[in-house]
Amino acid sequence: FKTLHNPKTDWCFKADPDPGLNGRSLDWPRGKVLGGSSAINGLLYIRGQKEDYDTWRQMGNDGWSYDDLLPYFRRAEDQERGADAFHGEGGPLAVSDMRAQRDVCEALIAAAEELGIPRNDDFNGALQEGAGYFQLTARNGRRCSAATAYLKPVRSRRNLEVVTGALAERLLFDEAGPITATGIAYSVGGERRQATLRGGGEIILSAGAIGSPQLLQLSGIGPGALLSDLGIAVRHELPGVGENLQDHLQVRSVYEVNVPTLNDEINNPVRRAAIGLRYILTRRGPMAMGASQVCIFCKTRPELATPDIQFHFQPLSADKPGLKMHPFSGITMSVCQLRPESRGRIAIRSPDPAAHPSIQPNYLSTAADRQTVIDGLKVTRRLVATRALSGFVRREHLPGPDAQTDEELLQAARNISQTIYHPTSSCRMGRDPMAVVDNGFRVHGVGGLRVVDASAMPAITSGNTNAPTIMMAEKASDLILGRAPQG
Repeated sequence: FKTLHNPKTDWCFKADPDPGLNGRSLDWPRGKVLGGSSAINGLLYIRGQKEDYDTWRQMGNDGWSYDDLLPYFRRAEDQERGADAFHGEGGPLAVSDMRAQRDVCEALIAAAEELGIPRNDDFNGALQEGAGYFQLTARNGRRCSAATAYLKPVRSRRNLEVVTGALAERLLFDEAGPITATGIAYSVGGERRQATLRGGGEIILSAGAIGSPQLLQLSGIGPGALLSDLGIAVRHELPGVGENLQDHLQVRSVYEVNVPTLNDEINNPVRRAAIGLRYILTRRGPMAMGASQVCIFCKTRPELATPDIQFHFQPLSADKPGLKMHPFSGITMSVCQLRPESRGRIAIRSPDPAAHPSIQPNYLSTAADRQTVIDGLKVTRRLVATRALSGFVRREHLPGPDAQTDEELLQAARNISQTIYHPTSSCRMGRDPMAVVDNGFRVHGVGGLRVVDASAMPAITSGNTNAPTIMMAEKASDLILGRAPQG
């Protein structure tokens, strides 16, 4: 978490005060380094549910069903366990098993089994439902970001130039005929520069779920009224740019336990130094762990076809990620709704490209989202009350024993919840009037321009979003180069 809130590695976005969170404004970290947010995320490799992608196809996006996309997940992957029907070997992205495990982690998995949730050793295989350990985008204890996997091996290519420390300011267009993107204006250290296409080609915009709609709007592509109010000439009115923003909201329950946790190790200078030394010598130990260790996908209601909540378990605790560990032995069980109905928006505040846009997540704005959060907290307490886990727990620190009724649990969620850093869908793929790109990532109504990142997801996936985003980029490479679909 040291890379979060560090302006050298994080854009340090902040969402607007949110009515659903009692007016709180959440930090929205995004990677400000090569590899983007894959270079500062929690390393957790989760693809989502088969049904997510079949829904994308049902939304009118031909070529985006699960069966269409599984080959791209496999192609990207260098799975430590080897290849099978669901996994690939020899791809750019390293995927490995969690090394550091603790008794309390096994107790949580056993607690899930007591509640009828099966153990699952592969959330990215035939079924997602169950409890088990996360796999990580790492190799030999080292992060494998998108830059490590894809950029580093080709940095010496003559036809590749990487410019760092650059701020994209606006897209350039040829407006002699149909509007067509021809380049980009950017600045480095205050020096204004331009890069333009020569002899054909395309502009591929991959600035993320915040940056991509921001740059389109700065370039005159987006909701006409917003742009006109800011004095920006409307080159192409596309009302969906910045709309349909989705994110996973986590509600973090914290418990004091009667066994040592990472709190005890991190808060002790000698033991903290030992952790660092162990990592340097062996690439093992807490510094080689992901942001969470145990994952549970389960249903809040038995009649549901697929899990609707996800738990992230950590053998540590703090008031929020990145802050000082609690002075007691603590564990954290975060629950998030997998498919929120709430929709937000990204909207520029100024023609200045250095000004952060307005981020309006609109969390907990539907009754279904609020009820799922309440039900998720109830499942948390049922897990803690099991024979397997209750013997470890001394007391509930958050949300605390005073939160008992549904309304009290909801108010606690409004006061303590945090983003889990999964913004998507702000340049949504589709064919309806609010869609921004088509099923080939091409921006509707603009030639020579594609948006390839999590903003193009038709809807958020059921789980962590790094793996789906890399899969989308794999498919985009075939579409851009005109290659036959992977199969």
